Amino acid sequence: MAMPFKIQLLNTKLLNNYHYAKDFGHRFGKSTSYLIKYLLDKSKSEDLHITVGDLDIGTAIKLIDNHENATAITLDVFNKKSRADAVQNADIVISMLPARFHIEVAKDCVTYDKNMVTASYVSDEMQALDTQVKRKGLVFMNEIGVDPGIDHMSAMQVIDRIRAEGGKIILFESFTGGLVAPESDNNLWNYKFTWNPRNVVVAGQGSAAKFLQEGTYKYIPYNRLFRRTEFLEVEGFGRFEGYANRDSLKYQSIYALNDVKTLYRGTIRRVGFSRAWNVFVALGMTDDSYTIDDSENMSYRDFVNSFLAYSPTDSVELKFRHALKIDQDDVIWDKFEELDIFSPSKMVGLKKATPAQILQKILMDSWSLDETDKDMIVMYHKFGYELDGEKHQIDATMVTLGEDQTYTAMSKTVGLPVAIAALAILNKKITTPGVLRPISKEVYDPILEELKSFGIAFKEKHVPYLGYNPLNA
Repeated sequence: MAMPFKIQLLNTKLLNNYHYAKDFGHRFGKSTSYLIKYLLDKSKSEDLHITVGDLDIGTAIKLIDNHENATAITLDVFNKKSRADAVQNADIVISMLPARFHIEVAKDCVTYDKNMVTASYVSDEMQALDTQVKRKGLVFMNEIGVDPGIDHMSAMQVIDRIRAEGGKIILFESFTGGLVAPESDNNLWNYKFTWNPRNVVVAGQGSAAKFLQEGTYKYIPYNRLFRRTEFLEVEGFGRFEGYANRDSLKYQSIYALNDVKTLYRGTIRRVGFSRAWNVFVALGMTDDSYTIDDSENMSYRDFVNSFLAYSPTDSVELKFRHALKIDQDDVIWDKFEELDIFSPSKMVGLKKATPAQILQKILMDSWSLDETDKDMIVMYHKFGYELDGEKHQIDATMVTLGEDQTYTAMSKTVGLPVAIAALAILNKKITTPGVLRPISKEVYDPILEELKSFGIAFKEKHVPYLGYNPLNA
């Protein structure tokens, strides 16, 4: 009797050095619910045995829920023997660790001739393994979550189809957002944390956003990033806005868009979010480069006041509005009052914290998902192309809604592509060796087709070619 395929899933709570967010991995960063359910549901028909390794074995036990074809183990990825033993005892390794920890697992997979799947971006260290991975005939599939992942596959499917018809891509724009579902959208920011809040707070920092617009290189410095937005309309869900991601140009080579005139990737929020968020940027509250003295004894009001000029008479609220030129009857003012950032009784309670860390704590008070809240993933692609001397445009949209706090839209769109890809590699339906992204027809066609059965599907609409957006010109 043949032995079952052995899948090793390396899972962990999202590591976070802020004690107030110690349960964040459990509440927000959980992307394995659909992944594990899919594999367990397929375990009998596909002859699988899934081992879930976690630093907290209680988490692993809960995830497998006493399933006969699954085992939970304690796994410390920093313990070389523990990690190597787990890798050796597998046919394929799925790493759902924080991205910076994949590389040690990947090196073990090379050593012990194991295929590997991650949802994370290909790091320089991971790419450096490509020659060894190819030499051993292994498949290391990366960027197979939602963004990156479903964005790659859905984009390349349309791009390759246009090229097969003789068209030439001249414009590609792509936007993705993790948002709160409409029925759970009950605050003035129209936003709640559905993924890592730290990434939201520090988004866009480090370098200017760069992209192509009508053949011209464009750059948006961080202090202007949230004031340069593009409106997007999604049928049935209303209007959104998108702000630029840090580096859109790296996709020029990945997607072979060498002659494209416009190339822009961005993040989706509800309209009005970016204008309000820019206030935090302007004050310096998103800065993560220095710590604030005596931060543990600060109130939220003290924190806000520390960024404002001294006045013996004016209130913190008045100084805030004057500094940011916000009228008292402006809806943006209501957004800040709703966050309770002027509270003299709510305490920061974080020692030697950066402004970004303190802001994150304040926002988590208001933007954490309630037990009954649901999340939503929104993706929007624009394809402009020339065919037979005429210009055309296709807009493609995808919206996925979560079911509850376990089976979230985020876990669905991250976990399912990972699981489907892992099974395809085991069954030798994906055989091209190397450190890969899901940009080939061998990968994206079957995965996108199967995702449709889970309600993850794109709606395409042919629209008049619009060319450049005046906001970005």
